Amino acid sequence: MFFGRDDVEEYVSVIGTPAFMEFVESIKAEGVELEKRKMGTGEGPVTPIVIEVDNQNVKKDIPSLDIILPILTPRIQREYKNLGDLDITGFKHKKIKIREFSDAEKREIVFREVVDGKVHHTTVLDTSIKPNYQSAIGFFAQTIMKELRLFGCYDILFGKVKEFVQSHLFTSPVNLEDLNILRNFSETEVTKTIVETFKKEINSLTVKDVGDTEVKNYIKISDSRPFVVNDRRYLLPKKSVFNKIVGDSDFELEFADFLEGCDDVVSFAKNYYEVHFKIDYKNADGSISYYYPDFFVKIDNKNIYIVETKGREDLDDPLKIERLKQWCADANGRQKMITYKMLYVKQEQWDKYKPKDFGELVKNYGNRIKATLQPSSG
Repeated sequence: MFFGRDDVEEYVSVIGTPAFMEFVESIKAEGVELEKRKMGTGEGPVTPIVIEVDNQNVKKDIPSLDIILPILTPRIQREYKNLGDLDITGFKHKKIKIREFSDAEKREIVFREVVDGKVHHTTVLDTSIKPNYQSAIGFFAQTIMKELRLFGCYDILFGKVKEFVQSHLFTSPVNLEDLNILRNFSETEVTKTIVETFKKEINSLTVKDVGDTEVKNYIKISDSRPFVVNDRRYLLPKKSVFNKIVGDSDFELEFADFLEGCDDVVSFAKNYYEVHFKIDYKNADGSISYYYPDFFVKIDNKNIYIVETKGREDLDDPLKIERLKQWCADANGRQKMITYKMLYVKQEQWDKYKPKDFGELVKNYGNRIKATLQPSSG
């Protein structure tokens, strides 16, 4: 049975050492039914793909293909010192109407699914056990701290949450000793409002653009360590230090193939996680996140483009692109060895107007970046 469905068979694949497989065979004597079958239909074993710097390829001049990137100190930082300045009277949230529960319901602790809020199970407290609001407030404070990765501020946050719940969360002030109010804490709307409101307001107060940065270090693409990916389509590049290029989408692989064929491109690289290049930014929720651009493109020894390709946009994409633009300005202002430029290529535009070379790509798409970042007037 598969997640409560009788029409779907569920299988467990067992993989192990010869000794372990002997043990698995031995449990047949205890009535366990086992069968052997091939993994896949008419397929041999799937071999992982190793991505590494192509040092053994004598046809590649790795130093010439290599790309150098500066690592800048974080520009988006959290200032923990001013958490005590959090003004709960100014929180912008929808106030919640208090629900009235029966005496039996007031003794219940309701556990809900995190994703959809559906009731998972309910525990009924013994009449000798008296719930207390301190535990509930403490839970909310700890949840907020965990999600925002805050430390050493529990006492301050506990007091702020308590005051917010007591005087501002509901349509009218409440008595936290009231069992009916404590039972309201189990409702998804209440929990979500408390946690999400505090996260948003704390981020607004503490996450700041410090307005300056400096070069902390430099990295080379050729310093990337080998890594393994699952079986997928790949490109065998001549213009990259890597032995293979795999993409997170068909569009990325198509774009890599385009770069490979451009006469005005010296080299390029996919920004794999093992390159360790990321840019800090403030996401749509106001939290600090990290952004991994898709490609690096070397035009000559003095000019490198950082390229983001995008199929479907999400809320964070304009913020990422604006931050990438700022990163390039910072990098160019802090060093003069290489000029870094940004490029944003949307698949919708790519499918309509495919360029013949990289220069045409820059000419066509570089002029559209500003327009792309503008919010819709509708």
